[in-house]
Amino acid sequence: MNMGYSDNEFDVIVVGAGVMGSSTAYQLAKRGQKTLLLEQFDFLHHRGSSHGESRTIRATYPEDYYFGLVDESYRLWEQAQSEIGFKVYFKAQQFDMGPSDAKSLLSVISTCRKNGIPYQVLDHRQVAERFSGRIDIPEDWIGVSCELGGIIKPTKAVSMFQMLAFKNGACLKDNIKVVSINKDGDRGLKVAASNGEIFWGKKCVVTVGGWMRNLVKTVRGIELPIQPLETNVCYWRIKDGHEVEYAIGNDFPTFASYGHPYIYGTPSLEYPGLIKVAVHGGYQCNPDKRPWGPGLVPDSLKQWVEQRFKGKVDSSKPVMTQLCVYSMTPDEDFVIDFLGGEFGKDVVIGGGFSGHGFKMSPAIGRILADLALIGEAKGVELKQFRIARFEENPRGNIKEYEDQVELLKSTL
Repeated sequence: MNMGYSDNEFDVIVVGAGVMGSSTAYQLAKRGQKTLLLEQFDFLHHRGSSHGESRTIRATYPEDYYFGLVDESYRLWEQAQSEIGFKVYFKAQQFDMGPSDAKSLLSVISTCRKNGIPYQVLDHRQVAERFSGRIDIPEDWIGVSCELGGIIKPTKAVSMFQMLAFKNGACLKDNIKVVSINKDGDRGLKVAASNGEIFWGKKCVVTVGGWMRNLVKTVRGIELPIQPLETNVCYWRIKDGHEVEYAIGNDFPTFASYGHPYIYGTPSLEYPGLIKVAVHGGYQCNPDKRPWGPGLVPDSLKQWVEQRFKGKVDSSKPVMTQLCVYSMTPDEDFVIDFLGGEFGKDVVIGGGFSGHGFKMSPAIGRILADLALIGEAKGVELKQFRIARFEENPRGNIKEYEDQVELLKSTL
């Protein structure tokens, strides 16, 4: 802990030190704010959504309102890396594929067009040519190739933001579970922890991932439709002699496959000889009473691995699986807003990142810091991320294509 802090009063208190909270704390501290970052478990724990070895970063989204956040984040990842002196972002291209009539994939193409993102649409034969036979798609599918892909190292990235926040003067405390946030007259906001400690802040940012629904209900009495899912990340063994073909740096992309199920993956990086391919989805869970598996591996995933990689990856079963939590909203869009009510603009929340927010955490940290400090976020449209959208329509934002996330039915 920085010795400069002798009291419990801060400009801004950030609750939740996953990637979003850590990125926000870095942004606040860098701007000279007296910042406190609180985490209910150990820093860099594995019970939430910010741990692990890889996340994809891509500019190809069916929704056109994510491009600005991704574009800014590419720049901010590079900037943070240069400040810390090590790498968390590894470049790759992105390859999206799916049936030629898949509405979500066609929306990806129109988003690329609208935002001036360079892309190529490839047919079955061109895909085989482009990737030298490493990826095979059915004849009635198309592929979309884009230079803006890549891998982020998640645990390392969270650590980077925490180190940079500390370097800029932030106070970091873990194993502090926040149980209440209240208005406290002239002292601003009173933030109380389960161990009896109390902190005061002029402003508060809440980024507690899978615990968002519970904490917001306690603090403000409103029910946010954020549902935690336990998801299973699978690593498959690349067959002997083909390892180099699927490794990062050899022109093999980060990838996504549209349709049911929606499948995503990364080139071989963190575990030599293994490639990550997983279903984007999971089982509803209580974040405090997780089943901790067994993560089922659907046959559709095994078939996908067998067929798309032309038998060069062992599809009999994954050699390793890792668990993670998604915080799902009904429309799979984020919740970035003021908590409102008696708190007005004093409490800002960032949650519901629905299994696709990590890549945008540098920009989201900047936005949450802006909202806390100046009451608005410059250069970005946040209307899709308001809390009030769920009052207008319980399903949230209306989309013209199918959900991406598979809600699996537990057989337990």
